[in-house]
Amino acid sequence: MKKKTNIAIIGTGYVGLVSAVCFAELGNKVIAYDKNKEKIKLLQKGKSPIYEPYLEKLILKNQKKKRLFFAEDINQAVKPSSIIFICVGTPPLKNGEADLSAVEIVCREIAKNLNSYKLIVEKSTVPVQTGLRLERIIKINQGRNVNFDIASNPEFLREGSAIYDFFHPYRIVVGVKTKKAEELLFEIYQPIIKGKFKCPIHPVRDRQKEKVPLIITDINSAEIIKHASNSFLATKISFINALADICEKTGANIKDVAYGMGLDKRIGREFLNAGLGFGGFCFPKDLQAFMRISEKHGYDFKLLKEVERINEERISRAIEKLKNHLRILKRKTIGILGLSFKPNTDDIRFSPALKLIKKLLKQKVIIKAYDPKAMEKSKKELPEIIYCRNPYEAAKNSDALIICTEWQEFQKLNWRKIKKIMKQPFVLDARNMLNKKTMEKLGFEYQGFGA
Repeated sequence: MKKKTNIAIIGTGYVGLVSAVCFAELGNKVIAYDKNKEKIKLLQKGKSPIYEPYLEKLILKNQKKKRLFFAEDINQAVKPSSIIFICVGTPPLKNGEADLSAVEIVCREIAKNLNSYKLIVEKSTVPVQTGLRLERIIKINQGRNVNFDIASNPEFLREGSAIYDFFHPYRIVVGVKTKKAEELLFEIYQPIIKGKFKCPIHPVRDRQKEKVPLIITDINSAEIIKHASNSFLATKISFINALADICEKTGANIKDVAYGMGLDKRIGREFLNAGLGFGGFCFPKDLQAFMRISEKHGYDFKLLKEVERINEERISRAIEKLKNHLRILKRKTIGILGLSFKPNTDDIRFSPALKLIKKLLKQKVIIKAYDPKAMEKSKKELPEIIYCRNPYEAAKNSDALIICTEWQEFQKLNWRKIKKIMKQPFVLDARNMLNKKTMEKLGFEYQGFGA
C-alpha cells in the first residue's frame, strides 16, 4: 500500500477543486482552502460551485470517507500538510501578462505558517522563472527558518473531462530542484503512473496498461511545457480555421480535409475542428502570456500573434455569414444554442458564444439563448438577452439559429419540429456538428464553416 500523504490545496477553482477531489480519491488526506468563504461553506455542504461531470459525486464520497476537507483559514490547510499545491488564478493583465498577485499573496501566507518542511508546488499556470521568484518570496517572508522546496507540476486538465484527465493523463510533468521533492511527487502520483488504482468513474483505457510517462525536469522547463502545450494546441485550431476559409473559397470540405490530415499520427485529429475558434480561460490568456514572456526575453513570437489574430476574426466571419443570408440584422431574432466555451462545463470565460452575442447586440439584434449548464453564469454577464427553457424556445419565431457550443443534445433535437417553428429555417452551425445534406433535405438553409 502506498503511504498516504497530507496535502493542502490552495484555491478551489476548476483546477484546485478537481485536484483536491482526485488526490483524496487516491486515498490521501486533502485539505482545500479558498479565500472565498461562501464557496467554502458551499463545499462543506457537499455542493460544487462549478459544473464538472462527476465532481459533486466525488466531493460527497470523499467527505464521507473523511479524506476531503474544506478550510476557511489557510493555517488549517498549510500546517498539517507536507505538500502544498498552489492553484489560484493567474488572470491576464491589460498588456496580456499573467497577473501573479494572487500567487504571491498565497506564498507570503504560506511562508508565515511554515512549521516544518513543506514541498510547495505551483500548479497554477505561470510564466517561466516564476518558481525561482516564489522561492525568494517565501524565504523573505518566513516566520522562522524552516526548510522547504519549490516545485512545478503543471496541470493538463480539460474542462468537461477534467476528472478523467487527472486519472488517465498523457503525461505527468514535475519540475524540481531536489531529490526529496522528486520523491514526494512520485509518491503521490505513483498509483496513476503505474496504473494501480481503481478509477471511480471510468474504465481504464488501453494505453493505461502501460506506465504513464513521468517527466522529471527543472522548474523552468516544466513552466514552459505548460505554456508551449497550450500555445501549440491553439495554433492547431487557428490553422484549421484558416484552412476552413480556403475550403469555402475552393469548394473543398473541411471535415474531409481535417479527417485526412488527422490520420497522420504526426498531426493527429484532435483540435482540428473548424468553427468559432477557441475560448475558455486557458488558451486565450496562456497564448497572450507566452507572447509577453517571449518579448521580455528578446524574442518576437510572430507565429502566435497570427494565431491570436485568426482566432479573433472567427466572430466577424460568423456575422458575415449571417449578413449574407439575412441581409439586415437590425431587429432580427436570432436563437443561440450554447453559451459555455465548450460542452460539459458551465464556464463562460472568453466564450466565443458570448463574444458573438455582444457584437450582435450592438447591431440591435434580439437574442434568445439556451445552454444546458451555463445560463445562470451567463445571466450575470448578459442580463439583457432572453433565456429559454429548452432549444425549441430559442428556435421559435427566430430568423436564424446558431449552434455555438457542441453539446451532444443538439445533435439529437427534433429538427423537423424546429423547422416548423422558426420564422426562417436558417441554421448557422458554428461548430460543424450537423450533417449538411441531412439538414438541407429537411428544408433548412444550412451553413457551417469550411464546407
